[in-house]
Amino acid sequence: MLYPILALLCGLVLLVWSADRFVIGAAATAKNFGMSPMLIGLTIVSFGTSAPEILVSIMASTSGAGELAIGNALGSNIANIALVLGITALIAPLPVKSGVLKKELPLLLAVTLLAGVLLFDLKLTLIDSAILLAALVLCLYLFGRFQKSADTSDELNPEEDEEIPELKTSIAIFWLIAGLTVLAASSRMLVWGASEIAYSMGVSELVVGLTIVAIGTSLPELAASVASALKNHHDIAIGNVVGSNIFNLVAVMAVPGLVAPIGMDLIVLQRDYAVMLGLTLALMAFALWQKPPSISRLEGALLAFAYAAYLALLYTMTVS
Repeated sequence: MLYPILALLCGLVLLVWSADRFVIGAAATAKNFGMSPMLIGLTIVSFGTSAPEILVSIMASTSGAGELAIGNALGSNIANIALVLGITALIAPLPVKSGVLKKELPLLLAVTLLAGVLLFDLKLTLIDSAILLAALVLCLYLFGRFQKSADTSDELNPEEDEEIPELKTSIAIFWLIAGLTVLAASSRMLVWGASEIAYSMGVSELVVGLTIVAIGTSLPELAASVASALKNHHDIAIGNVVGSNIFNLVAVMAVPGLVAPIGMDLIVLQRDYAVMLGLTLALMAFALWQKPPSISRLEGALLAFAYAAYLALLYTMTVS
């Protein structure tokens, strides 16, 4: 058990570090090529913070641990909303920009419902994965359209723009490639360690993916969101989480079906997907019923409590 535990811990540490380097390199590269800050946040940064989930999903699928990959996608979305936004809102209330409320959040809900339809037969097939990848292309197109039609009030202010580092293109590309390389290695290490621990303890790959791996691969989002709140750049957090959750469903969850058809238990729909959908609806409700739209500290506490309750439910169902 010692080596798997060390691999899991080292994998998580390297995963967070390399994700940070990858995001910095990707954002700086995109900025140097003239992309707007808002579009960078919705695409490059969101995709970058979802890179651990994507790579873990690839490594898990090619290692024959497809259920871990599906659990990682669903669990990461649950952790992003309940844990990441919950803790961030406890630090400081999170304003929700009108563009996110009217466009990105409804898009996330639509993608979540699509994932539910595809998983309804308790299988993830090649056709399902192809549909998810087509949805990925559509989402990227819509992000571009959203940016063109965005209100000027939804643009990042100069202080928020400073969150994107000023790097020479050559240095930015170096960190982009180096970050991605370490991400790949640390993802492989994490999946191996998590799988070995699961086997030795009799815990299913699905539960490991929903908990240990999901929390680990959500650490980049948590670190970025908490740092933004501490620097009073609160609105960055929600956009990052919404974008990451969309990528998790249309990119991360598409991977296992591309490798081989994956079957799953009914509990995936009844418990995990239902919790993810419920949290997505709660996020929209929290943002809608306040003027101006925001996630308050009380709502952050409710989200964090919901995540603790979900982990308690997983534990109870695993030991029973």
